[in-house]
Amino acid sequence: MDPKEIAAIQTPAILPGPGPRPVGRPVQIPPTDAPSFRDLLERQGGVAGQPLKFSAHALARLESRNIKLSNEDMARINAMADKAAAKGAKNSLFIMHDVAMVVSIKNRTVITAMDHQSMKDNVFTNIDSAAII
Repeated sequence: MDPKEIAAIQTPAILPGPGPRPVGRPVQIPPTDAPSFRDLLERQGGVAGQPLKFSAHALARLESRNIKLSNEDMARINAMADKAAAKGAKNSLFIMHDVAMVVSIKNRTVITAMDHQSMKDNVFTNIDSAAII
């Protein structure tokens, strides 16, 4: 066979790809100037440190049951919400003094609150964790 015929039959040459990626350095595909997925995830999931909100239902329960929370109490509740979030909790029961609160960790919202009398004979559902503050 003629060398030209052999060259026509041969498969095209395989071109080398990019070099190895440096270890410990995330790759962004395709490279852009936009924030990385990790940055966006940390911004969205990084709700730790934001103060808890109270649902309208929780505010009504606090008022009707004459439950008063001091600034120190709120700081302790917020710190516990951060700890619960770090452990992967979604809905948690917080017990502090004679007050119980169901808290949505994901939404940073107190869903309901009750005093000692209201806690008696109650079953708490839809929680995945509990914390005693």
